[in-house]
Amino acid sequence: MSSVPVIRQTAGPRAAKAASSRRGKTGGYNRRPGVVTYVLLGAAVLIGIGPIYYTLLLGSSDPVSLAQSPLPQLLPDASLFDNFSKVVNSDAFDFWKAFRNSLLVSLITAGATVLFSTLAGFSFAKLNFRGRGPLLVFVIATMAVPTQLGVIPLYIIMAKIGWIGTLQAVIVPALVTAFGVFWMTQYLQEALPYELIEAARVDGASMLRTFWSIAMPAARPAMAMLALFTFVTQWTNFFWPSIVLNPENPTLPVAVRLLQANYFVDYSLVMAGVFLVTLPLIVLFIFAGRQLVAGIMAGAVKG
Repeated sequence: MSSVPVIRQTAGPRAAKAASSRRGKTGGYNRRPGVVTYVLLGAAVLIGIGPIYYTLLLGSSDPVSLAQSPLPQLLPDASLFDNFSKVVNSDAFDFWKAFRNSLLVSLITAGATVLFSTLAGFSFAKLNFRGRGPLLVFVIATMAVPTQLGVIPLYIIMAKIGWIGTLQAVIVPALVTAFGVFWMTQYLQEALPYELIEAARVDGASMLRTFWSIAMPAARPAMAMLALFTFVTQWTNFFWPSIVLNPENPTLPVAVRLLQANYFVDYSLVMAGVFLVTLPLIVLFIFAGRQLVAGIMAGAVKG
């Protein structure tokens, strides 16, 4: 009733449709992405998939073909599965033991990081205690310290307590991270109103009960993201495990290095091992990606 009759009278019956089309192109929720957007998204997808596909091609090759050309073929073939079998049944290491070690380290560190970071984030975001601001600044400042600077003292500590060569040396230092504390603090400051905490305290809930029943449900989207990031980081972690673990008890990234001989490197075998290490993460993102994005969007909506 507002503008369509006027447009029909002054500019003809097609003016309303043209005006609506112009409004859709200039902005609003009905705006559709253009060609440039699809080109950029396609380029981003190719950049992300390219290294993985190149790894598959190298894993499908053999040392002779790789010596002749860095790209011996354009499509993977059945020799890829032969290289997979060689990696799994390699005499250099126990593949399934390395897989269990990586899974154990990733799950424990992801769960512990989420729990401790959420506890710390809830304290920094919603509790008033002396020194809260300086302590939070100190925690965040530790993110600026390179990991390599702490390797020597950390290795000395692990040697003193006899943890060299054991998974505890990888798990314990990663039970909580400064990034996780900062992430959960920032999220809970916006997502958790003080009124809910006050209502829970009025109802007689203890601080731990308030955290469990009020803070954790509000923080689920951020907890899911932190758990995923921590799992991926620990699954692909090579630097510290390569220092503190031995060849008899490796994680998967450390085990792939054992595929290299002293005087000869079979890159097709190494690339097949690299893809096997990456494959569980690809499966994880395929099955958990949609639910993860949905949870993030649900947590971002304020009402």
